[in-house]
Amino acid sequence: MIFGEVYEPVYLFMERGGDVLYAIFGLILLLWLFVLERAGYFAFSHRSAMQRAVSEWEARTERKSWAAHQIREDLIASLRSDLEANMTTIKMLIGMAPLFGLLGTVTGMIEVFDVMAFFGNGSPKAMASGISKATIPTMAGMVGALTGVFAQSMLERYIKREKIRIEDRLTFDH
Repeated sequence: MIFGEVYEPVYLFMERGGDVLYAIFGLILLLWLFVLERAGYFAFSHRSAMQRAVSEWEARTERKSWAAHQIREDLIASLRSDLEANMTTIKMLIGMAPLFGLLGTVTGMIEVFDVMAFFGNGSPKAMASGISKATIPTMAGMVGALTGVFAQSMLERYIKREKIRIEDRLTFDH
């Protein structure tokens, strides 16, 4: 029963938005899969990777030579690279969401102009479908981008804090 109550409004919304709305939905789904992948890495894998790096560094008896500094830099770079994985893809998907919305605007307006060409100067009821296909994808693309920007800023803040922690944990003193 609950599925039917949710499915019908979602189906009507998708139909009113046109085919581009399905592409926007897929794009936002992909965006959030990448965001969840990052959150999963932070929650389940990063601590153990950090612990391995700290253990490797602290197992060294000598930490002051040039070679030791290079090993430390390599450990830090590896952890930073793991932290920042997929962030570029997330940023790209956020940037694409409004562009897909704009594509929906253009295709919806083309439909409005087709209706105007067929019916003459316009029947508001006939143009309503094209107008909704022009506005709904724009809104969906912007909302998707805004949610992505929120998630990206939270991830970036966490990454920044972790980079500082990495530097602090791999100390030179011995």
